[in-house]
Amino acid sequence: MSKKVLCLGNALVDIITQLESDSILETLNLPKGSMQLVDNEVSKMVQNATSDLKSTLQTGGSAANTANGIANLGVSSAFIGMVGEDKLGEFYINDMIANSIEPRFFKSKTTSTGCAVALVSKDGERTFATYLGAAIELKAELLSKELFQGYDYFHIEGYLIVNNDLIRKAIELAKQEGLKVSIDFASYNVVEENLDFLNEICKSVDIIFANEQEAKAFTNIEAEDSLEEISQICEIAVVKIGKKGSLIKSGDKKVVIGKRERTCVDTTGAGDMYAAGFLAGLCEGRSLEVCGQMGSILASEVIEVYGAKMDNVTWDRIKKEISSL
Repeated sequence: MSKKVLCLGNALVDIITQLESDSILETLNLPKGSMQLVDNEVSKMVQNATSDLKSTLQTGGSAANTANGIANLGVSSAFIGMVGEDKLGEFYINDMIANSIEPRFFKSKTTSTGCAVALVSKDGERTFATYLGAAIELKAELLSKELFQGYDYFHIEGYLIVNNDLIRKAIELAKQEGLKVSIDFASYNVVEENLDFLNEICKSVDIIFANEQEAKAFTNIEAEDSLEEISQICEIAVVKIGKKGSLIKSGDKKVVIGKRERTCVDTTGAGDMYAAGFLAGLCEGRSLEVCGQMGSILASEVIEVYGAKMDNVTWDRIKKEISSL
């Protein structure tokens, strides 16, 4: 029987906006490729400044994207998050259910559902202006051991690490219930700003996902060497090296996953989908190499569309390719 994955993250509605030029990022004071936390006022300002550009609305948030990818591969997943008592919150929960993800939600009576404006550059790089809204009200005291029962893996998005107490409690409860813990570092600036806390919690983490920038921010060394260092503190270390593929190390075993040629339209969700493929592979008892290939397949497919959602035709093609591994 396949194992199950429980994800914890910010429940955010993504507003995916296609930029004509990166100059607007400078105007809005948003460093390209970063994730910047903003208040509701700034979020509205960014939305207004880009209102004449093409945009789409999707349910999002890093860990929610991962839960979605896992579910689409036929592996059971659930998501813990917090939304507002509003139409966007209702939309969010209904979307989870429609995608076969078990919703484990809390609702804020006072704050609206959060949103992330994803500004996508011509080269596919995305820059986020994120208003956390109700998501920030997800507190440690809301968590209970019952939330973690019946699952095998617990996946945390790095964007949540600013909430130290929540992450400490979540990892503690997951470990008490015997779950393996994984974390995706999510953004280089988040790593830089929370380095001490990351070093603290990663001692209790089993699987670490990082891209080149995030791995360097964590270790202060380049990709391949950073893999060695990260693998010393966890069971499985994964460093994604963009178009070149990914590197995986567990104990003495090292795996190199080669590049996949794809046309990059939007990198939103690439890391989330890699984690989804990898964790789904672990749940099915696949080898590290196959897990990495599964992650790579999902990541390479999602960068060909805007946002982190793929249609049924794409998922059917993905599952067919994975079945042949």
